[in-house]
Amino acid sequence: MAELTHVNPATSLDEVVEILERDGAVIVENFVDSETLAALRADLELGLEAAGYSESGYDGKKTKRLSSLFQRSPRQMTSVVLQPQFLGAARRLLQQTTHMWIGKLRMEVTPSIQISFTQAIRIDPGQGRQPLHRDDAMHLWRHPGPPCRLQLMLAMTDFTRANGATLVIPGSHQWDDERAPAYAEAVPAVMPAGSALLWPGGVYHGGGANTTDSPRYSLSVALDLGNLRQEENQYLAVSRETVLTLPEEVQRLLGWDRCPPGLGQVETQDPHLLLEQSQQELATRPRGANPLT
Repeated sequence: MAELTHVNPATSLDEVVEILERDGAVIVENFVDSETLAALRADLELGLEAAGYSESGYDGKKTKRLSSLFQRSPRQMTSVVLQPQFLGAARRLLQQTTHMWIGKLRMEVTPSIQISFTQAIRIDPGQGRQPLHRDDAMHLWRHPGPPCRLQLMLAMTDFTRANGATLVIPGSHQWDDERAPAYAEAVPAVMPAGSALLWPGGVYHGGGANTTDSPRYSLSVALDLGNLRQEENQYLAVSRETVLTLPEEVQRLLGWDRCPPGLGQVETQDPHLLLEQSQQELATRPRGANPLT
């Protein structure tokens, strides 16, 4: 494959999901508008400037990283995570209904999804290629099999072959766990600023080398299955005060939710209720009919 498939916000969700299932990656141009992009740069650029370089070759010794993005830019990050093709594709790919037996009762269960990881990234001149990797390795996920993550990389500046465009191996989400990745199999996600690369967690990828004299800016967000631990602890990264300013859908995506059949509960209740009630009030509420609790 010479390059990754590009779509636009008018492309149907069905087509986006079809490309992701086939190729393991797709680029959505005009993923955010110019105003959102400028506001993200304004909210995050000073923090990135102040951030230290990593001491790890994996993270990049000339790469700066900044997390807790919903605390730093709640309004703009809400626009990013609620983008219909990203959130819609994540729900379509990850929220697969399964079943279990409780005695003689056959229960069908559909897991929730959650925001697992947020990070702004600045790849500075002189940074080499990042080792190719799968992001779902964080959960020791096995392949082949259904995905547990959908991730995006939003280009906050143009992504070019020369400035470190993310390298992607198309189709590698279908590989087993014994096949090692090679740079010769990877293609760069070349795209204009405001575009986003989407890929499931089983795709081999990595940051490219920046051989220019200017930094490459981006941010990444991962949506994971709700029954997995979040890679970034959103309860500590985003204050309760900030969470209260967000739409309910984003509050639940940040983890103020209960993943069926009962993960994340407080006093056997939906933790979202804690945003409006005390834990003592929650403890005195009538319990639901969940047979597991």
